[in-house]
Amino acid sequence: MTAEQPMSKIGGVNDIKAFLTDLFETAIRAADPDICVPPHLPDVPLGRTIVVGAGKASAKMARALEQNWSGPLSGCVVTRYGHAVPTDHIEIIEASHPVPDQAGLDATRKIIELVRGLDQNDLVICLMSGGGSALLEDPVAPLDLDGLRDLNRALLKSGAAIDEMNCVRRHISNVKGGRLAAMCHPARVVTLAISDVPGDSLLDVASGPTVADPTTCADALAIIDRYGITIPEVVRQMLEAGETESIKPDDPRMANTRAILIATPQMALEAAAGKVRDTGINAHILGDAIEGEAAETGSVMAGIARQVARYGQPFTRPCVLLSGGETTVTVKGNGRGGRNVEFLLGLAVALNGLPDVHAVAGDTDGVDGLEEIAGAYIEPGTVSRAGAIGIKAIESLDNNDGHSFFEALGDHIVTGPTLTNVNDFRAILIN
Repeated sequence: MTAEQPMSKIGGVNDIKAFLTDLFETAIRAADPDICVPPHLPDVPLGRTIVVGAGKASAKMARALEQNWSGPLSGCVVTRYGHAVPTDHIEIIEASHPVPDQAGLDATRKIIELVRGLDQNDLVICLMSGGGSALLEDPVAPLDLDGLRDLNRALLKSGAAIDEMNCVRRHISNVKGGRLAAMCHPARVVTLAISDVPGDSLLDVASGPTVADPTTCADALAIIDRYGITIPEVVRQMLEAGETESIKPDDPRMANTRAILIATPQMALEAAAGKVRDTGINAHILGDAIEGEAAETGSVMAGIARQVARYGQPFTRPCVLLSGGETTVTVKGNGRGGRNVEFLLGLAVALNGLPDVHAVAGDTDGVDGLEEIAGAYIEPGTVSRAGAIGIKAIESLDNNDGHSFFEALGDHIVTGPTLTNVNDFRAILIN
């Protein structure tokens, strides 16, 4: 919303953009590691406590653990560049996301060394959150870093769902799919996970380094072929032969492991819904695991919003429609991608200026796609305002260039690193 526009008002809400942005921030606060880590800490063991982990929230999770732990501990976690926080006993290493780099591989090898040679009196606390799939990685030989990076880029552009991408990742890695937990045996392993995946599958949080994996090499290969992803021939041969199989649920090395979800997208949505209801407006959670192409999801949501606005079905107005999950962007243009801005562009184009509908969408980690931008905001005049400065919304959508579109309007949302991650957050207000 530009400075020249009048302030919007609904009920007790004077500024709709600020109201919706505050809902986004409320969702983020609900998954703050300082709040969700302490209630789930295990008992101090007789032996050593080793802390390992990976993800955009892992550094803040490590600090929260340190501040609430009564015994000695040591360890190492790897997080995204810019997401480190000061700690006293747990080493924090920064690496690249969403495409792995050498720093991530080096950190992973350090973590592997930390968990070797433990006994049954020792405890490994594994701190996992979104982003861990790229940050915690040790590719199977002979796949090297360049090949790993190429494969990750191809997966990200393919349009594959997150569970499909992670199935492939689990079968080309020495640490994913339960392998890290197997290395810790016979020590006790407790995983504290902040979910960023639809359905809250622990297997898909950071590709499940400490979780048994029922999927197979054949499943991974089928996904690769379904999306036409190119892989080195030697890796294909290994998958065909089942040589890179992950750890299965009946493996005895998994008997002394436990994984706990300490924050989820649903928890974040419920916190935002409570904030909405405090204003006297009805809130409706449509789902915490919505997937599909981002632009198509935006179009579907526009249809629901139009039905509410015109007929009061299935909800009466005013109301806020909340949803989470992880959509995908199949990149066909030369834009900068970003599933939340693409969702909003699809929503705005489909609404076609429908009065009294406003929305925000953002990634709760503060990074939408490859950009240090969390998301954006739309209002009834979004498409026309863009047209007035020579930008056609449909062309930006076709070019997968939502970030440039919303930056030009001044309607992008920048939070900086939030140090947590419970996936995407979407709120649509129908006045």
